This record gives sequence, structure tokens and C-alpha cells, in this order.
Amino acid sequence: MTATLKQLKANEYSRILSVGAFRPSNLVPNDDLVEAIDSSDEWIRQRTGIITRMRADVETSVLDMAEGAAREALEKAGIEASQLGAVIVSTVTFPFATPSAAAALAGRLGASPAPAFDISAACAGYCYGVAQADSLVRSGMADYVLVVGVEKLSDFIDNTERSISFLLGDGAGAVVVGKSDFAGISPSVWGSDGTKWDTISMTHSMIDLRAIALEAESNPGEKAIAAEGTEKLWPTLRQDGPTVFRWAVWEMAKMAKKALEEAGITSADLAAFIPHQANMRIIDEMVKQLKIPETVVVARDIAESGNTSAASIPLAMHRVLKEHPELSGKLALQIGFGAGLVFGAQVVVLP
Repeated sequence: MTATLKQLKANEYSRILSVGAFRPSNLVPNDDLVEAIDSSDEWIRQRTGIITRMRADVETSVLDMAEGAAREALEKAGIEASQLGAVIVSTVTFPFATPSAAAALAGRLGASPAPAFDISAACAGYCYGVAQADSLVRSGMADYVLVVGVEKLSDFIDNTERSISFLLGDGAGAVVVGKSDFAGISPSVWGSDGTKWDTISMTHSMIDLRAIALEAESNPGEKAIAAEGTEKLWPTLRQDGPTVFRWAVWEMAKMAKKALEEAGITSADLAAFIPHQANMRIIDEMVKQLKIPETVVVARDIAESGNTSAASIPLAMHRVLKEHPELSGKLALQIGFGAGLVFGAQVVVLP
């Protein structure tokens, strides 16, 4: 007779209990960037809606920002780090391929021995993290899960590049997902389109840099040339702007509508719309496509924070709740989309 395995006691529902944020104090206005890209403040505002973006100083690391956001989220949730059943960090800018940022963060917070892992899903990474946290809580594998979106994109910017460099900022946002007596996170709509893998990408790989380093080791007299080559081959971000814009507006509007359907609601039931803060024109066009009522608060954190990739949705949520505390407990649609190309969306009850 086959033995019966013990099953976890599942939780029927989960919800976001709290949100925290870390915003670097260095605000970079458009005027500081326009000379390098031969542009103007007016052009950047018209094309993107960005007035300033936040960028961290050299001493502030990805982990520093993640820790700041996480500690606020834990405090607001009223729990200790030791109660976390998992730590999930979404980032594409942690400077180590291994070990993970999540493991280091868990150690800093005192969450060990909670399982900890990173997600590399760029601007959709936070929504991917929420999808996994929701599953972990509802399956009974964890009572509380910390999800952090954090980026230091300023480390991967070529200031003379015109397709994406002026968009990008730094920061971190974090949420605690926990068990609930009501449905606080809808079924997630998520996916990818790898046929457009190179639409948002980096100019070089770390293998290119390794080749330069090996050459320098074998030819000590060429160290200066090798150093110059390393600088030229440092990976920086690029994007095919028109392709990304069309994909984000048309295809992501479809995914957002699907997320509303999965939640069993319409846009009229929303109190807030919190999309990835990629570009103000994309946000405005999605509002039209989804027929978002004027009564719905639309997150526009991009104007002051820039595009912070995985951090953008929790940072925008944090600002929305700070400016509109009356929205706590009401419904918001969140959708992330970006390099991969990848996307993820859920309707959530705001903490």
C-alpha cells in the first residue's frame, strides 16, 4: 500500500498587507541631461512626461535601497522579518550573478532561514513576484512573503544614448503579502514574447568584458588599452522605442483587460490604476484603451521618479496611497511590462 503524504494546510486567500519605498535623494532634472543627448527639457517632457528622475549616489547599493523599502513594509505590516516565509527580490541591476540579492537581503533583515530568490523579469518583475507570493501564501507554504522591486539603473546608462538613458532612475519598492480572510489578489495574467527579446537589451555581455580582461592579463603592457576597451564594452541599456511603444499600448492594453476579466470586474470598479511607469504617453494611451473613468486615480510617479523598472509599480503605489490614503482597501489594477519581452498583471486590494 502506497503511503499518503502529508499535505500543507492551504490558505484560501492572500492580500498585500503593506507597501514600503526607498527613494534616492539625488533628483536629476532634464536640464542636467539634455546636452549629452543634444535635446531639450521640452522634448523630454513631451515625449515621456518626465521632469526629474531619482538616481542613487555611488555609495548607495541595490541592497541598501532594497533594505530601506523592506523595513518600511515590514513595519507597516506589523510583523518581524523572522516571520517571513520567503523573500523575493526582482532586479536586473544587482552586480552579482550569484549569490542572490534576496539571500543577502534576508540576512540583513534577520529573515534567515527563509527561502530567498531573485527574479529577472525587468519591469514586470514586481508583478511576477506578487504572483509567486500569492501562490506561496495560498498553498500554505508561507504566511508572509516579502516582495521587493529594486533597481540601480544609473549603473547601466550611457548618458549620450537617446533611446532610453534619459528615462531611467533608481529606487526600491516593497510589499508584504500575507494570508487573508478575503480575496485581495486576483488570478495573475502573465507571460512573455521572446521573439522580441532584443527590443530592450544591453549593448554587450559580461563575456565581452571577460575577453578584454584576459587579454590584459596576457599582455601586461596593454593595460591602458584594455581599460579603455573595458569602458567601451561596459553593458548599457538600449531600446527600440517605437516598437516598445506600440507593443505596450496595444498588446498590454489587451492583457490589462484580461486581468480585469480574471478578477471579475470592469474598469468602473477600480479606485486606482497603477501601471509600470515607462512613459507618460503609454500610460495615457492605456487609460484610453481601457476606458478608465475619470474617478479612478491614475499613478503618474514617472514625472518625478523616472522609469525605475522593477521598482516602479510599488513606488507608484506608495505615492498613490500617500497622496490618497482614502484608497486603502479599494481595488487597483497593476500591470508591468518590459524587457524580455515580459508582462504581468493583477487586480489587488490596496493595503
